[in-house]
Parts: sequence; structure tokens; C-alpha cells
Amino acid sequence: MAFSSKTEYGLVALIELAAIHSSGAVLQVAEIAARQSIPDRYLEQMLTSLRRGGILRSIRGPKGGYQLVRPPAEVLVSEVVSCLEGDAVSRDGIERRTPEFQVLHGLAGQLESARLDLLQGTTLQQLLERRDALYQAQAMYFI
Repeated sequence: MAFSSKTEYGLVALIELAAIHSSGAVLQVAEIAARQSIPDRYLEQMLTSLRRGGILRSIRGPKGGYQLVRPPAEVLVSEVVSCLEGDAVSRDGIERRTPEFQVLHGLAGQLESARLDLLQGTTLQQLLERRDALYQAQAMYFI
């Protein structure tokens, strides 16, 4: 199960914010949106949700913007996904009880459990480090 566009954009913005966290700087929605080719208004909605979820803080004013509330190593990807996607719900209200559907529901439960374990074991810091490694590999290739 891939991330929704909403969660993908939110995580990309958070990686950008994680990169500047130690400096205490802020980023404005327009800066992130321009760098990542994300529609401003759509990104603003996600960042507002992340602010309400206690992951971001917003600073008002001409030099305002967003920043992480906690260090990137303390922000779990599972928190971000939960904040942006909400809790997982079943696809329909009909509970099918045939053995075939029970087998598939069991498999879906295992997939969701493995996904949750991975998301709970991954921090923004780890995503930032992976991104930086990709940048470094690209720079080495072009030299």
C-alpha cells in the first residue's frame, strides 16, 4: 500500500523542514511548494493538519513559516500518516464470512501490521539521511 498524495506531499515537506530544524529556521509554504512542485493551497492544508496534530508549529509574520516542534529523530512516520490519513477503516461495511474472504482479510491484517511496524520504526531523521545519501550519490556521479 503506497502513500496517498496527501501523505506523500506532507512527508516531503517534513523532510525539508527536518533539514533545517537544527538551525531554528522556518520555511514558508510557497518555498516548499516551489521546490517540490506541490500546489501551495494543497500543501497549506496538509501543514495545517500537521500543526493541529502537534508535529509542526507555525510562526506568523513576514518572516514566519513552519518548523518542526520536535527534533526529526523524535518524529515517527506513523504519527505523520495517522495525522494526515486518519485511522484505517474497512473498504465497505459488508462483512463477508466465507473462508476465501476470511483468508484475504487475514492477509490484509498481516500487511497492515507489517506496514505499521515499518512506519513506527522510521523517523523523519532516517528519511532525511536517506535523502542526503541520494544527493551525495548524485553529486559523486556528476563529478
